[in-house]
Amino acid sequence: MPSEIQTLGSLLRTWRERVDPREVGLAGGGRRRTKGLRREELAGLAGVSADYVVRLEQGRFRTPSAQVVSALARALRLSDSETELLFRAANHLPPGQTTIDARVSPAARRLVARMPDHPLAVFTADWTLLHANRLLCDLFDLPPLAEAIGENLVVRTFVHEVSAQIATPAGGDEMFERALVADLRLSATELGEDPTFQDLVTTVRAKSPRFAAYWDEGRAAPHMSMVKTVHNSVVGDLVIDCDLLKFADSNVRLILCSAAPGTPDSDKLDALRARANRTDRTD
Repeated sequence: MPSEIQTLGSLLRTWRERVDPREVGLAGGGRRRTKGLRREELAGLAGVSADYVVRLEQGRFRTPSAQVVSALARALRLSDSETELLFRAANHLPPGQTTIDARVSPAARRLVARMPDHPLAVFTADWTLLHANRLLCDLFDLPPLAEAIGENLVVRTFVHEVSAQIATPAGGDEMFERALVADLRLSATELGEDPTFQDLVTTVRAKSPRFAAYWDEGRAAPHMSMVKTVHNSVVGDLVIDCDLLKFADSNVRLILCSAAPGTPDSDKLDALRARANRTDRTD
């Protein structure tokens, strides 16, 4: 039945039957009625009783502890993706990265290098700037890249109060600020114990009553694409789309900015692009 495909019991049976006993240090000889591990062998490897494994496979017990799920995943030699699936089947959040990833992944570097005609920026999960191109810095009137790296968007928005001066999001500043805090709240489910993350939230809460109020609302949601009117000091106001991309096996995110083709906003972005190219040639 289709409904049985992803149940905890069906997953355990499927993965148990594919394991070669010799790969986990068990004798592979003798007659076996079924391929793979026996239930009692899986139980021994995971440190639980054979009856417990029987009840899990038969669907009589569907919520083992996270510690038991981890032990079963190790015994079954599951990949990271399979381990995540097993956790979700057992009604647990999968184990995720518990520290802020401060590496610019090769995929992110390729996108930044191969799309120089679009404003691009790479941020950590706490919205610290890891990397950007010159066009992004010019668009948002940021300092030179070497100085901009390490700046935090949450701090710029709620402590330094500069984000609202640079761009007005569609729906107003409050909509953007709530979305930013909700995204940070979502990251806290995995990164809440990271000392850098804790320090950021504690510091901004103490300095911004507005941030504290949004944080205490408890709303958690991923930050999505957003339209902004940028108040640029060179070309004036222009409307841009800010789209967010995430990468597998990393909690960094990439922001890509663009303007609708054939519009005055696109012409203004072209002017900034030409200016950035001239500056690059003279550096």
